[in-house]
Amino acid sequence: MSKLRVQSFSISIDGFGAGPDQDLQNPLGVNGPELMEWFFHSRVWRSMHGQDGGETGIDNAAAAKGFDNIGAWILGRNMFGPVRGPWRDESWRGWWGEEPPYHVPVFVLTHHARAPLRMAGGTEFRFVTDGIHSALTQARAAAGGRDVRLGGGVATVREFLRARLIDEMHLAIRPVLLGRGEHLLQGIDLRALGYECVQQAAGERATHVFIVKRG
Repeated sequence: MSKLRVQSFSISIDGFGAGPDQDLQNPLGVNGPELMEWFFHSRVWRSMHGQDGGETGIDNAAAAKGFDNIGAWILGRNMFGPVRGPWRDESWRGWWGEEPPYHVPVFVLTHHARAPLRMAGGTEFRFVTDGIHSALTQARAAAGGRDVRLGGGVATVREFLRARLIDEMHLAIRPVLLGRGEHLLQGIDLRALGYECVQQAAGERATHVFIVKRG
């Protein structure tokens, strides 16, 4: 069976995966972009945005691994956009313009139905209203034997962790303090849930920790 993987998920050293006060101007929350500095300098990031150059060290290799063998994605609604409640219209089409970086089906968790949204480059957003297990079942079917990547945000990763649905998780720990925001692991006992750290690597701007589920 394909794996459900969290890849390149950045947290601060005080455990926050997003800053406070997320909105249209601050999609990662106040000071949230500091979590992603390791990724912004990588060749992978620049290539995704049609740019040349970028660093090719350990950080870049960790980012590149996150796209290997991915056949579908799952996102929480906040990762798709800042619109809350019922869809007032369908004008919001994501943060990424007309050609998002996914290029595969993306299953968006929401409480409010919306028709599938096909974008340039092979991305199709499909909106799932009946929970995380349904989203995972649909994503695995769409992935065709490849793995499914869980993109976040924090609340979504926490929900999948509590249900022991995540098989592998790569955390990029940035040497910054956010102080406030959305804490990734508070109140979650990963050891009791059967997870363990199997690898770590010091990158140029982040420490990369790889966690797997046993049994």
